[in-house]
Amino acid sequence: MDLKQRLEQFAAVAGFGFHYFGELTSTNDEARKPSYVAGDVILAERQSQGRGQKGNRWSSKTGANLTFSVILCPDFLPAERQFRLLQSVALAVADTLDAFGVPARIKWPNDIYAGDRKAVGMLIENDLSNGYIARSIAGIGINVNQTEFDPALPNPTSLALERGQFFDRGAVFETFYQKMSFRYAMLERGDEQQLAKDYLERLYGLDERKCYIDGCTGERFEGVIRHVLPSGELEVEHLDGSIHRYLFKEIEYVIGSK
Repeated sequence: MDLKQRLEQFAAVAGFGFHYFGELTSTNDEARKPSYVAGDVILAERQSQGRGQKGNRWSSKTGANLTFSVILCPDFLPAERQFRLLQSVALAVADTLDAFGVPARIKWPNDIYAGDRKAVGMLIENDLSNGYIARSIAGIGINVNQTEFDPALPNPTSLALERGQFFDRGAVFETFYQKMSFRYAMLERGDEQQLAKDYLERLYGLDERKCYIDGCTGERFEGVIRHVLPSGELEVEHLDGSIHRYLFKEIEYVIGSK
C-alpha cells in the first residue's frame, strides 16, 4: 500500500480530510483555499517553492520525507496568546521524533533539532479576526528518509541519519497526527501552563552557555537561555548577568562553524 492509500484510510477512520498532491508550489499556499476546514491535511511529495522561517526555501527530496500543512481553527485563542499554538505544534513534532527513538529539542521558536542538527522545520501562518485566531496553517517538513542534503544547508539531519535505518513515512505521519491531536486538546482545555512547562523542558540551549548573534547590531555574544515568556520572547542572560529579551529575528544562534 502506498503512502496516499494508507493515509486516506487513516484519515477516514480518524475523521479528517486528507488531500494528496504529487507537486505543489507549497502546501501552505494550497491550504489557504477556503474549501479546506479544521483538521484537514494537505500533503505534497514535492514543493517547488517550499518556504521556511525568515523566507528561507525548504528543500526536500521527493518521496523521502513528509511535507504537509494542517488546518487549525483555534478561534478560542486570543491573538496575544498565539505563541501557545506554536508551542503545541512544536511539542507534537518533538513527541513524534521521540516515539521513533530520536531525542528531540525545540530550537526557539519552533525548529526541531536532534543534537545540533535540524530535523524538522515549520512555518505557522495565522489569520486573525476580532482579536482571536480564526484560522491557522501549520506547514511542517519532517526529514524522514533523506540521507544526502544540499551542501549549502547549514546543519540538516533526518530520522534515517539519526537512527541508521529507514522509516515507514505513513507510520511517522500517523504518529504525528495523534500527538498533534493530544497537544491541541491541551490547548483547547486551557492547559497552557503545562504546554509552556513541556516546551521549556525541551528547549535547545536552555541553561547552556552558547554563542549568538544580535539580529539588530550583528554583534556576536555569549549568553545563556533562561526562559521564554508567554508572548514568545526569549530571555537570554548575558555574561555580565544582565537579562535581555528577544523577539523572533532579533537573535540568531551560532551553531558549528557558522
